Amino acid sequence: MAALLELQFDDVQMPDALWIKLIGTVPAILWVAFAATVYFTLRSTIIQRMVPRLTAVRALGVEVELAAELLDRAQNVSQTTVTPLARRTALGRLEHAAELLRGGKILWVDDRPGGIASLVELFRAAAMHVDVAVSTDEATHLLRRTPYDIVISDIDRDGDPQAGIKMLRVLEQYNIDAPVLIYAGYFDPERGVDRRIFAATTVPVDLVHYVIDLMERARLSSL
Repeated sequence: MAALLELQFDDVQMPDALWIKLIGTVPAILWVAFAATVYFTLRSTIIQRMVPRLTAVRALGVEVELAAELLDRAQNVSQTTVTPLARRTALGRLEHAAELLRGGKILWVDDRPGGIASLVELFRAAAMHVDVAVSTDEATHLLRRTPYDIVISDIDRDGDPQAGIKMLRVLEQYNIDAPVLIYAGYFDPERGVDRRIFAATTVPVDLVHYVIDLMERARLSSL
């Protein structure tokens, strides 16, 4: 008899237990429905906000991974060391400055263009226009014909240890105001530092930062 009563009691309580469990799942179902509604309502806005970021990543003209490869290749050619943090920082700036760099013009003067090939390719991949000159005379011809945002030059050229510095006098002669970056395997400030030299480095990641800094100035001055 007791067993029978216990069974009947369970039969009575079972529907209530099911209802309690069902009610307990309602908040979770409502949250899922709410999240789905918000997502589909704001989906277009979310995508629109993501597009500039995706464009910045692609604005290098190549995958960011290729930009990293080119930078690493330039680093190996320069035979300089760089920390992983410095490498990531330079690549991050390249990514975020993609629109800033697009359309910028660089004249690179170096009598050994093979040594700068990876960096030239990197900046061209960032949609910059890069001309390479192997002598001061060739550079002068290009500078008088085309306005450049940046001039990058070596120092020792064609056996003249002061060729890069002497080229600055040519810029003054023709009233060319483009800022100059010195990128060379070795730079001794005691040989002479000119006011036109924005910075000098032997390290590719540093050059990336300087180019971005100068393009920021160029864009601001054009506003």
